[in-house]
Amino acid sequence: MKIDPVTYEVDMSAGTHPLYVWEAPVRVWHWAMMVCMFVMIATGFLIGAPMVANLGDTWATYDFAYIRFAHFAAGMIYTVLFIYRLYWAAVGNKYSRQIFIPPLWSWKWWKGVFGQVAYYLFMKKTSAEYAGHNPLAQLAMFGFFVLGSIVLIVTGLALYAQAWGWDVYWMSWFGWVFTLFGDAQAVRTVHHAFMYVMIIFTIAHMYMSFREDIMGGCTTLSSMTTGLRMFKHTGGEH
Repeated sequence: MKIDPVTYEVDMSAGTHPLYVWEAPVRVWHWAMMVCMFVMIATGFLIGAPMVANLGDTWATYDFAYIRFAHFAAGMIYTVLFIYRLYWAAVGNKYSRQIFIPPLWSWKWWKGVFGQVAYYLFMKKTSAEYAGHNPLAQLAMFGFFVLGSIVLIVTGLALYAQAWGWDVYWMSWFGWVFTLFGDAQAVRTVHHAFMYVMIIFTIAHMYMSFREDIMGGCTTLSSMTTGLRMFKHTGGEH
C-alpha cells in the first residue's frame, strides 16, 4: 500500500491493510479536549448572557461564580492539553504533526482540498482516501482549531489576569494583550467571537466525520477510539 508523503493519499489500487494512525496520547487528548470545549462553550454562553440572579443572601446565590469557576477550570485544562499536544506533535508519529504543519506549498495538496470540498457538497460521488486527515480536514484543523485555540487561550488568560489586577504576575504575562487590542472590551469581544468560530468548527468537524464514516471508503469515528484506520475498499478511487 502506497501513501503519498505530502498529502498522505492512499493508493487503493495496490490493496490496503489497517493502519495504526492515531496514537493513544492523541486519542486521549482528542476526547479530553472535546469535553473541555463543551464546558467552555456552555459556560461561555452563560457568562455572556447571565441568567436572572436568584433572590436571597449572596452566600446562598453563588450560581454565577460556579459557572465562572467551571469556565476557568475548563480553560486552564484546555490550555495545558494544547501545550501537551504541541509536545506530542514533536515526539509522536508523522500523523500527529498534520494539523500543525499543513503543506500549503503543495499544489497536489490544494487539489485535494478542492476535491474534498466538492465531495462534501455532493458535487462528486467519490473522493481519494487518506491515511490521516484529508487535506480539507487538515486545513480546517489548522485554520480553525489550532489558530483559533491560540487566540482563545491568549485572550482567555488575559481576561482571567484582569480579575487579579495590574500588580500581579498574571498581568505581567498577559497585560500586553490589552495593549494589542486596545481595551478590555475588545479582548472580551474577540474571545466571545472565537467561541462561535469553535462552534462552527465543531459542527463541521462532526458532520464530516459522520459523513465520511458512513459514505467514505475508510473508518473515521472508530479510528479515534482504536487508533486504526480501516479501509472499506481495495481498488479504484473512493
